[in-house]
Amino acid sequence: MWSRSTADKDATALIVEDEPALREELREILTGLWPELDIVAEAQNGIDALRMVAEHAPAIVFLDIQIPEPNGLDVARLIGDRCHVVFVTAYDAHAVDAFEKGAADYILKPIAESRLAVTVERLKQKLAQHPADLVSLVERLQPAQARTQYLRWITASVGKSLRMITIDEVVFFQSDQKYTRVVMADSEVLIKKTLKELLNELDPEQFWQIHRSTVVNALEIASIEPNMAGQLSVKLKSRREQLPVSESFAKRFRQM
Repeated sequence: MWSRSTADKDATALIVEDEPALREELREILTGLWPELDIVAEAQNGIDALRMVAEHAPAIVFLDIQIPEPNGLDVARLIGDRCHVVFVTAYDAHAVDAFEKGAADYILKPIAESRLAVTVERLKQKLAQHPADLVSLVERLQPAQARTQYLRWITASVGKSLRMITIDEVVFFQSDQKYTRVVMADSEVLIKKTLKELLNELDPEQFWQIHRSTVVNALEIASIEPNMAGQLSVKLKSRREQLPVSESFAKRFRQM
């Protein structure tokens, strides 16, 4: 169960902003409004933001939406409910309405100290609560074309750490009941998502389903080999095991 003794004791934050001047301005205003807040790190793009969340596990993330890929909305979706998120945005009134109906706080650019003071007071109260899952809010905010983009990152819990995996690192996915094995060249993790759910997010040109329980990265296929009975299996470039191809998915390879 999520619990915090006092707001100040556990007040740690990450600032994510690609403009150095705006990043410094936000830090200075926050320091004046909330001296006890420990700003543990700063990031200027989505990749750095994800790494800093994994390394420092901040309680709060001040997250600019328009940062280099992955953008702020993708970062919010990937970190899930690990942190309290405050979006820093220049979005219009329509988007602000979505923020108001969601569980996240927001600050409009240019930053107004009076508005940030309100956010600080809200955060002090929220630190005693579990962070909200922002997936539904992100879906409302993301443009339609962004939602059709294929999965580029996978997050997996490894002990108390958050591991970030690029999609190109994955050799194959394999179903494991309500979980999915994400297998890489030299390691593997379990994620709490079904293979069916993943298939809706993967680029079908790169990830081929070869069995009802297995999806392989086409870039990792070394060869397709038949056995004495004519059944096919996939030989991989980066792993020793061979993956069986079920008859219902063999047509792709027999036409090559």
